[in-house]
Amino acid sequence: MKIRKMNVDYEDRYDIRLSGSGGQGLIFAGTILAQALGVCEGKNVSQTQSYGPEARGGASRSDIVFSSGEIYYPKALKLDLLLALTQEACDTYYLYLKDDGMLIVDSGLVDQPPAREIIGLPFTQSAREKLGTPVVANIIALGAIVSLTKVVSRDALIEAIKSKSPQAMQDLNLRAVELGFDLAQKKKRKRRKTK
Repeated sequence: MKIRKMNVDYEDRYDIRLSGSGGQGLIFAGTILAQALGVCEGKNVSQTQSYGPEARGGASRSDIVFSSGEIYYPKALKLDLLLALTQEACDTYYLYLKDDGMLIVDSGLVDQPPAREIIGLPFTQSAREKLGTPVVANIIALGAIVSLTKVVSRDALIEAIKSKSPQAMQDLNLRAVELGFDLAQKKKRKRRKTK
């Protein structure tokens, strides 16, 4: 029997990890991002998740891999983008980040980032102060990710949020994603001024 060698193109894939602790909505955020990439924009997408035994407070992560070609291995390999909403998640996963990968952290919860370039934004603090609840910090982070990276269009993300959000949370989630877009835009303008 002759074995045919597969030509696997890993250059076309993009690996994202959303990480933090249980209760921060990272699995839900990963589902929204996967929907935006796959259903709304027609990419091939794989979304996997992992969380600790505790319902709240244990380690949690959601991995999204997308490509315009085939995805031969569905789990994240070397990360193009890492979102860390806790110090523990940052410490645990930043070693999986590519040398040129992007590290985005919650600046209010990650106070000892690794010695590399990071983008710190106050997701949880902004959720509390502007929207009255920390539960939408995950959606604010999604808005910032899309604004900073353009991995998916703004319209596709909004469409996925409308599709996946429970009716009672839809308005709050849409306000949260707009806040994420705004935070990222302010950060980009500030970085341009300092260069």
